[in-house]
Formats: sequence, structure tokens, C-alpha cells
Amino acid sequence: MRDIVMVPGIGGSDDEHWQSRWQTADRRIRRIAPSSWEQPELDDWIAALEGEVEQSGAPPLLVAHSLGCLLVAHWAARTARQAAGAVFVAPPDPAEAVFPAEASGFASAPQRALSFPSLVIASTNDAYGSLTYARALATAWGSAFAEVGARGHLNGNSGLGDWPEGRQMVAAFEATLA
Repeated sequence: MRDIVMVPGIGGSDDEHWQSRWQTADRRIRRIAPSSWEQPELDDWIAALEGEVEQSGAPPLLVAHSLGCLLVAHWAARTARQAAGAVFVAPPDPAEAVFPAEASGFASAPQRALSFPSLVIASTNDAYGSLTYARALATAWGSAFAEVGARGHLNGNSGLGDWPEGRQMVAAFEATLA
């Protein structure tokens, strides 16, 4: 079985977040460890992701949330390494008023097809990014797309708990990877 690398957004996904719950339940899962979760710096976060991918040996599955989605797109444009695939959950739109100013270095995420399979999962009422924006990213990145209804930003505040629906979508996507 392949490694899974969690790529959280600002704050690093607290204990109530599905990313943390999944990591606790599955020993295949590791997460990136940038210098600061609260003051994101693009080059530092790219180095953290690069280190986790390198540690995996075989290309891992990346599971990104929020700002982590934009990080993976930047990383993919800069590295020669590969991921087995990536799942992007709730990608934020830098044009939204709620986009954190401290994350401005992530704003110009590449809008081109990725070199690995991917899936974008989005909610219909995410304050950080519209469904239209998420669909446009999926198209630009060559990703499959899944809408999960009105679930907010798909984070700890969304009341998802272990988010079994998301876990099933990730497992189904992973099963399609070579």
C-alpha cells in the first residue's frame, strides 16, 4: 500500500479536522511539517512537501485541504518528483475577501494540467471558494470533480467528524491509481 501525505492549510488541521482524524486511524498517513502553520511561506511549505514525498520512496497519494491545494499545484510546477495522485478538498479562491493576507504568496497557483491524476472535491457553500472556482481549477488541472452539497469549508468547523463520505471518495480515487 502506498503512503498518503496530508497537506493541510493554515492552522495545520486541528484535532477535530478529518485530516487529523484520518491520520490517527491510518499508519500510512503522514503530514507535511512546515516551519509555521500560521504564517505560511510558499518556499518553506514546498520544501516541507518535497521532503515528505522524498521520504515516501514510491510516489505517494497527496490529500490536500484549503491552502494545501494551492501548495500542491505550486509544488507540481517546480519539482521533478511525482505523486501517485492528489485529492484537493475545498480549494480557496485568492480573489475572495476572506482569503488570508498572510497566504498571498500562494495566490498565483499554476492553472495548467498536472502530471498525475487528481480529484477536486468542493462544497456548494464554501466561503473560501465558490463551486464555479473549484470547477475551473479542476478543468485547468485536468482533475475529476466531485460536489458534496452544502458542507461549508469541509474543515473541523463543518461538523464532518471522521467524514466517512470523504474517506470513501479518497479510497475510490486511490483504487483507480496504477
